[in-house]
Amino acid sequence: MRCYCVMEHGRPLVAVDRPVPEPNGSEVLVKVLAAGLCHTDLHLWEGHYDLGGGKKLTLAERGIKPPITLSHEVAGEVVAGPAAAAAGLAAGQRVLVHPWIGCGECAACRRGEEHICIKPGAIGIVRPGGFAEYVLVPSARYLVPIDGLDPATAAPLACAGVTTYSALKKFGRRIHEGPVVVIGAGGLGLMAIRVLAALGGQGAIVVDVDAGKRGAALAAGALVAIDARAADAAQQLVAATGGGARAVLDLVGATPTVTLAMAACARGGHIVICGLMGGDITVSLPVIPMRPLTLQGSYVGTVEELRELVALAKQGSLASIPVTCRPLAQANEALADLHAGKVVGRTILVP
Repeated sequence: MRCYCVMEHGRPLVAVDRPVPEPNGSEVLVKVLAAGLCHTDLHLWEGHYDLGGGKKLTLAERGIKPPITLSHEVAGEVVAGPAAAAAGLAAGQRVLVHPWIGCGECAACRRGEEHICIKPGAIGIVRPGGFAEYVLVPSARYLVPIDGLDPATAAPLACAGVTTYSALKKFGRRIHEGPVVVIGAGGLGLMAIRVLAALGGQGAIVVDVDAGKRGAALAAGALVAIDARAADAAQQLVAATGGGARAVLDLVGATPTVTLAMAACARGGHIVICGLMGGDITVSLPVIPMRPLTLQGSYVGTVEELRELVALAKQGSLASIPVTCRPLAQANEALADLHAGKVVGRTILVP
């Protein structure tokens, strides 16, 4: 089978021919129909995360080294095998892969939070991902049937979808008490608008530096779209939220965006950060209890949350985000476009 792999960080992906994997034990072989391209794939390609202050966290420090077959947003169809049959999955059944796989033994895994396992084995990061014709999944429990859904629009649910769904759930009732400020109008931002609507929230006020992406956010249902680079962006957010935001979802995770989120918050505001663009912030500690603010991280989501999200999509409650399908052979061009900020919605590679 043909795969497109990171063989050297910062260099073009390399087309590699490998044997089709043979499933053993509980493993299930999935033929890839659609594979999403995410900003995390950019970090994996670059080989590091920006920690701010000139510091970087390299993939090698996390025990991740090339070759890496990217894409953790994988929709496909089940290939016949005993593990699939035992789980009630027929050959040819279309499924979405939950890529956030743990060791199954640590405390996080035992409480159903494999996505924050101390020994992660995520597909597309540690295990070979969807930029290939087939992907090997360690257990059928990570496969979510998507009968009736388009694989190309379902694939982003495995990351962009479950990430925003899990993050928005952390706000609790706040999503019904007023608009949520969503910073970033890329694939995750557009997904957040859709998920918020599916959950019955009061709507999203979106912030982005790109006029085209702000337009896409308004077309997707955002109440207001604000230029993050405006000198009075924080004041605009305070006005648009009626005195300050109660809930801010930062899908960029950079120094300017977190700074803006804190400036725009009302007393008692809750900020959830998902983005990994990098940087650092300096916070006056008395501000946290005096305002008082909640600053929380959120990392993707659980397999159960993915099942809940897919159920919303099947019910018709969750509208899909814009996707652009490209052949798998254009993986490098797609990666370059994402790096240049040219992608609206999600790019999907099709073998």
